[in-house]
Amino acid sequence: MKNIFAILAIALFASCQGGTAKKTQAKIDSAIVSNASTPENAVACYQYIKNRDTATLTVKTAGNQVSGSLGYNLYEKDKNSGTFSGLVKGDTLIADYTFHSEGKISVREIALLKQGDKLIEGFGDVEEIKGNVKFKDITKLKFDNSIVFSKINCK
Repeated sequence: MKNIFAILAIALFASCQGGTAKKTQAKIDSAIVSNASTPENAVACYQYIKNRDTATLTVKTAGNQVSGSLGYNLYEKDKNSGTFSGLVKGDTLIADYTFHSEGKISVREIALLKQGDKLIEGFGDVEEIKGNVKFKDITKLKFDNSIVFSKINCK
């Protein structure tokens, strides 16, 4: 009789542990799926077109680090193109944009707010610090939809 109770106790204990193992495996599987949907080295391409103004943007993301290329071709303004590198802070990309315009190299800070498949360029008061143009206060930037990049297929 004692043997039957011991066998039943072992069977009951093993069946309880099996449920925990299944739940743990389900958590691991869902973590793998969620991580797979955001690759470590993701590349996304964006484009802005309005009337005669165009801009293109390629963003490479590795964790919270971002880099890429950006080019503006705004009607009746000097064309400029260059590269950027910076960080993603929440839903906002903040980076230093090094670009060529009018035969010289300049650096200015850029801010892009992610909303769905769009990136909205932010604007605000700026100041020059050691030859680079920086935002005075990032918390006061305006994302007024003046330049909205839409996601496109990368070429």
